[in-house]
Amino acid sequence: MSQVVHGEGLVGLTEIEAAARRLVGIAVPTPLIHSDFLSEMVNAPVRLKFESLQRAGSFKIRGAYNFISQLSDEQVSRGIITYSSGNHGQAVALAGKLRGVRVVVVMPTTTPKVKRDGAERFGAELVFEGTTSVERRARAEEIAKRERLIIVPPFDHRHIIAGAGTVGLEIAKEWPDVDYVLAPAGGGGLLSGVAASVKRLHPKAKVIGVEPEGAASMRAALDNGSPALLGHAETIADGLAPSIVSQLTFEHARDLVYDVLTVTDEAIRHATASIIERHKAVVEFSGATAVAALTSRKLDPHGGRVAVVISGGNLDPLFLRQLL
Repeated sequence: MSQVVHGEGLVGLTEIEAAARRLVGIAVPTPLIHSDFLSEMVNAPVRLKFESLQRAGSFKIRGAYNFISQLSDEQVSRGIITYSSGNHGQAVALAGKLRGVRVVVVMPTTTPKVKRDGAERFGAELVFEGTTSVERRARAEEIAKRERLIIVPPFDHRHIIAGAGTVGLEIAKEWPDVDYVLAPAGGGGLLSGVAASVKRLHPKAKVIGVEPEGAASMRAALDNGSPALLGHAETIADGLAPSIVSQLTFEHARDLVYDVLTVTDEAIRHATASIIERHKAVVEFSGATAVAALTSRKLDPHGGRVAVVISGGNLDPLFLRQLL
């Protein structure tokens, strides 16, 4: 794939560094921990970046706060709304609470209870609509128009991508000779931000996205040459099931990402259980998806140094009991 590092219109390192300054005291610089069992499995040094330790349980607070912190007082007075499968909604609710703004979150009817409860705990007003990203976005846009609310998109905005890019910034600074950086794809905000930071600081590093076979919207976009609406998206990784990626995240993946791999739900489930067992850390299925590329041998790093982003830890307790 193309390895153009300075594509026009892509989020720049300056934007990501500015986001990092805004996030001081808000986002936790999460640990990059050596994984013995994964390193032995693939015969290469592997480190895991546990974004599951963030406030609200995922990397999403980085983009949400970076966006909301830049709103004017007039915009804050109107309130904000977002559409989310769960983690972004929780992050927007928390960021909104910190800024003192009314937050409405449109979630799918299938949202796990742990994510619904999290958003409500931070003071969000919840609205439930359909099961697809298209349905909840349409409902959010309708409410925003009627009530004059500011929409905080889950991935399709420079501020969101720049905030997520601070994950890559931390990896690049802590492990400057990293060869591969794996991140879940989903709507592409995290993958775009990580690629935007890592590729500018370490052009030789290969950034790879990983997504479920049953919801491979970024892989479909790259194969199609533009964002393509999935006819059906079904996966246990509920945070990685948008019906379509955005033009902005597609362009980042096209120009900066080395490859996007797909993994089965079975592989995701196995990777999740392995992390919980070996690292004693609770991670959700979406969060462990990039690890599944290693455990299912979809990627052979050939001895190269591998950093993997664990994007979130909001696992439904029912699934946790089943995995254990």
